[in-house]
Amino acid sequence: MTDPRPRSSVRLSDNTIFSLSDLPAKDTVRWVASRKLTVVRAVAYGLLSEAEAKSIYSLSDEEFSSWVRHASTDGLNGLKVTLRKKELQSEVEIQ
Repeated sequence: MTDPRPRSSVRLSDNTIFSLSDLPAKDTVRWVASRKLTVVRAVAYGLLSEAEAKSIYSLSDEEFSSWVRHASTDGLNGLKVTLRKKELQSEVEIQ
């Protein structure tokens, strides 16, 4: 039987502990890549549900989905806004 209570921490493969205290402040407005990745990981490891993350941080479905997509393909670098802007500019120049 699974425990219905949410996890408050999880041990990662490098043996470090990742917990709810590692999450960004609820009133975060400046979303640097490392903060985005922390929220994505919290959902992936079961510390927060996707709905909780979106509610706590006032994220749209599209915004959170893009964080997950970019984190899964390119990790931390995929979440950097400046890198995404450069990629978009390159795509426009090619067309």
